[in-house]
Amino acid sequence: MQFLLAFIVVGPLLGAAAALLPAPPGLKGKNPDQAVLRHGVTITGAILLAAIVLAIGFDHDQPSKMQATTDISWIPALDVRIHLGVDGISLPLLVLTALLTFLCALYSYFKMPAGPSPKAFVALVLVLESGTLATFAVLDLLLFFLAFEMVLIPMYFLIARWGGERKQAAAWKFILYTLLGSVVMLLGLLLIGLKSGTFDMVALATDNGRGLTSSVQVIAVLAIGIGLAVKTPMWPLHSWLPDAHTAAPTVGSVLLAGVLLKMGTYGFVRILLPITPDGMHTFAPYLAAFAVVGIIYGSLACLALVRAGAKGDLKRLIAYSSVGHMGFVLLGIATMTPTGVNGALFANIAHGLITGLLFFLVGAVKDRYGTADLDTLAGATGAALYGRAPRLGALLAFAAVASLGLPGLAGFWGEMLTLLGAFDPAEGLSRPAFLTFMAIGAFGTLLTAAYMLLVVRRVCMGEPAKQQRSAIADIQTYEFAAWTPLVALTVLAGLWPAVLLGLTDPAVQKLLAGGKS
Repeated sequence: MQFLLAFIVVGPLLGAAAALLPAPPGLKGKNPDQAVLRHGVTITGAILLAAIVLAIGFDHDQPSKMQATTDISWIPALDVRIHLGVDGISLPLLVLTALLTFLCALYSYFKMPAGPSPKAFVALVLVLESGTLATFAVLDLLLFFLAFEMVLIPMYFLIARWGGERKQAAAWKFILYTLLGSVVMLLGLLLIGLKSGTFDMVALATDNGRGLTSSVQVIAVLAIGIGLAVKTPMWPLHSWLPDAHTAAPTVGSVLLAGVLLKMGTYGFVRILLPITPDGMHTFAPYLAAFAVVGIIYGSLACLALVRAGAKGDLKRLIAYSSVGHMGFVLLGIATMTPTGVNGALFANIAHGLITGLLFFLVGAVKDRYGTADLDTLAGATGAALYGRAPRLGALLAFAAVASLGLPGLAGFWGEMLTLLGAFDPAEGLSRPAFLTFMAIGAFGTLLTAAYMLLVVRRVCMGEPAKQQRSAIADIQTYEFAAWTPLVALTVLAGLWPAVLLGLTDPAVQKLLAGGKS
């Protein structure tokens, strides 16, 4: 198992190096471009298979225990170790990352985004996968920082080289925001390591903050929290996200929303909650306040974009919806209760599945119509996807109602558990304040339903204009293959939430070290 986890983390890096080499004569296929894209599918498929085997071999009776661990001394002078392991919190995120990256590689094999050589594209996607998987698997603070930063460069180039309009400006905004946040975060991580005498995340979590004074914890939470909040993204540090999503190619948007945003919230749960509990307790009400502002702000921005005449971009709208959805995740974390944190982790996975599917679908709509502008798509009577491409229209409607939290689908449970956590926050937190946050968050779910239903009405319904009566291409075979797993898992997680909660709950209980049930 430990070799399997090491392979999952390192395998994509080796695949990225191999992608830059000339293809062997027998594997060139029709042309070198096809060969390297097939290489990307093969490597990401192997990593996904390894992640599934790891999940099957995981001891589900002890999800709170770190499993498949590797612990090797790396820099003895600083006590920095190559320490890997997974528990019930990180395992779902590992599998989600491997799945989404494989689906993106498969989609790109048939629909490569316009831009430079596929060699560089495949290598960057694999480096991005390795960095993300490492973030969820490492158990050393400095290694966590290195993995956290490792994803920035490949995502920058994916946006800057294969993106759409204003790609350079969006890529620069993305890299500047995240790098500036990361500099502050590194200072906080170093403060914890130097004051406690170790960078080992398991040892620090077991100590539960007893080796750090309250003032050190407060400073560490502020510094680390800023870096994590930028990546999450938390309002008001979110402004890089809509530009990055709008400019990014389809697979870039899927990976950015489905995987990269989870790194920030994972850091809150894995590092700040167990290692600096006093500091988190101090900042929890402020984190919850920013979270609910983000929920309302994201929803209002989407409502402004969806109205007729606003020239709203559909990709930009889905990006703003992510600000709102990640607000629910942060609210759950801020409750510091098992219920709220479990809700946050569930909402993380649900958002990755549903928003990944939405960006795939919006990319497909843009390919068919040549634009993602809502006014252009809707025209006088609506883009009429139901009439022109019924399966595509039905799938877009499914993703929209999943995103608004329809009971029976994955989006429902995360939001409900988050609000329940806010109803009864951890001991010492102001219950009236969190009841207010809960009410604001619940109102945000109504706004989410409003803008998602408006998107469905404008894009899917209506009669095609006379010049548009001809059918457009409905879902293609490769699209069906790339999207079906996301649909199936969205339904499975909605109907059988115990699959995820059975993994996360024991690990969260241990992490919070006696938090309220």
